[in-house]
This record gives sequence, C-alpha cells and structure tokens, in this order.
Amino acid sequence: MLKTFKKAALQSLKTTGVSTLVHNSSWRRQRLLILAYHGISLSDEHRWNGSQFLAADTLRSRLELLKKSNCAVLPLGEAVERLYENDLPDRAVALTFDDGTSDFSRRAWPLLKEFDLPATLYLTTYYTDYQRPVFDLMCSYLLWLGRARTLNFKELTGQDGKTELRSNDAREAALSDLQTFVRAQQLSAAAKDEFAAKLAAHLGVDYARLLEQRVMHNLTPAEVKQLADEGVDIQLHTHRHRTPKDRRLFLREIDDNRRRIHEITGCPTTHFCYPSGRYHAAFLPWLQGAGVISATTCESGFASPSSNPLLLPRFLDNENLSAIEFESWLKGVSLRRPRLRAVVNASAGGLS
Repeated sequence: MLKTFKKAALQSLKTTGVSTLVHNSSWRRQRLLILAYHGISLSDEHRWNGSQFLAADTLRSRLELLKKSNCAVLPLGEAVERLYENDLPDRAVALTFDDGTSDFSRRAWPLLKEFDLPATLYLTTYYTDYQRPVFDLMCSYLLWLGRARTLNFKELTGQDGKTELRSNDAREAALSDLQTFVRAQQLSAAAKDEFAAKLAAHLGVDYARLLEQRVMHNLTPAEVKQLADEGVDIQLHTHRHRTPKDRRLFLREIDDNRRRIHEITGCPTTHFCYPSGRYHAAFLPWLQGAGVISATTCESGFASPSSNPLLLPRFLDNENLSAIEFESWLKGVSLRRPRLRAVVNASAGGLS
C-alpha cells in the first residue's frame, strides 16, 4: 500500500511539472547521483536476489531513462573532480558496478557501449585469479535453486537437523549455518568449492552446468584487460572483498588489489568502494594515506560539495524499483531525499 501511494505521488509530481523543476534546479545542479549496480542476470539471478542482480531488460530501460532525462553521465573520476570544483553539468550522474562478476562483460558492457555511457567497475581481484564461483554467492543461489527440497545438515556437515527451503527466511538461516560450519573448519578455497559442489548434488542442482555458464564467477584477467582497453574504468574493491579493522591487514587488501589491477590493466587506481558498503572511521586516514581520492558507500543519497570524498553516498538500483521511482532519483524528487517540503518549494523556485 505504501509503495503504491509513493508511486502515485511521484507520478503526480511528474504530471504537474514539479519533477522537471527540481531536475533543472540549482539544487540538482550542485549534486552528483552515483548509481550503483552489482550483477546483471545471465538467466534467473534477478529472481533469486533482485537487490543484487538486475535483468538485462531492466538495465536497458534504466539507460534509456538516463538518455531521455538528458542526464550528463560522467566518468567517475571526472565527476568527483568537478563535484568539488563546483563545476558539475546539469543532471550529473556516474555509473558504478561492484565486484566484477563475469556477467558484466556479457550483459552490462554491451548495453553501456550501445548507449555510449562510461562506467567504473570496482573489482575484487581474488576470484578474478581463482576462476571458481564466489563461494557465499553460489551457496545462497544453490539454496534458492533447491528451494523445493529439504536440506539435511547431517549429510553435509555431520550435524543433526533438517530445513525446508521454501521460505526466504529458512534459506537465509540455512546459509548462515553453512557459513558458520565452513568458517569453523577453516576450509581452503578449493575445499569450499568442493563443499559447494556437494551442496548442489544434495539439492539436485547441476553444478557442472553452472560452472560451464560461469555463474557467480568473476571476470578473468583477460576479460578485465579487454574491458580496460575498451574504456571501462577499473578501480579498487579490495582483493578478497573484506575490510579488516587491523591497519596492516586493511592496507594489504588495498595493496594486493591495486597491484593486481595494475598488473592486468597497467592503469592507476585511486578510487575505492567499500565491500558490502561497510566502513569504519579508522579506514578514512588509511585510505587517504594510500592515495585514494574517493570512496563510495551503499548509503542512499546524492553527493554534494559538502560530502566527505571518502564517504560518498550512492543509490543502489534494484530489480524491484519501478520506472517512476528510478526516474525520481535521477531528477532528485524521491520522497525520501530531498523531502517533500523541499520538493514543493522547488515549484516556487525556492529550492536551495
């Protein structure tokens, strides 16, 4: 009901012209919208996790709206520089993709090239070199694929217990239990992959087919090199997709990530994305000392000249977002930010 009301309100603002006023206002001109994406489905991943995966058709519709809305889509580095120089063009947007799963080269990049739009890919490099599925993602996906089954922990972990996998809550609880077991066993990457294969067999899922399709795999070094040569901006996302609170270990993640990206692409890396959006105040001086110019979070909002460059907000697009909701973010008329009173003020030319 609330979502229906919100969509109706946003449509009303569009129909009455308020959206256009905000879109062309000085408030919007002083702000950068950084859009965040993760995976683009190879098949049904968006049905499994619509917050992390978009259907290719959905991404196409988003890019069409970017063009239709006359947004100025800038490379991230240029966008950040111009943000702090108070030199943004009207309706400034930057596109970012996290992690570097293989679907980027097969689904996202062809569309970005078709629409002639720049993008930054925040790459986690461990699974780029270790060409097996990302373990946690794959286990979660397998549980969804086997949702008609019953998980027997005895056969997988030796522990008693069975779980019907029909509900999302049950699958999340089962995943947590499996992850706890794997951590306790301190399994190697190869052993974790064997465990995932065992889980797939237990649930009646064809693991070999998923491997052949490279579902939940990262891009290969050759694919990353080709993307960089074609203009994709490859930037930092840590080597192992983690941010230890120990300074030495944290900087090791940055150094390993930066070194591997440079070995593959030859390009400099000065922009960073916090894995899973998790950050801590201690990270900021560490990143600054490591020569990082900007760092993005998963907190929703627009970046302004007053934003901390190492805590830049983004808007995480998702499969469950309607076209009018997405468009409201492009224009700055989301009922969450700026608030409705500010939006109404815009129609009188008072938005500041």
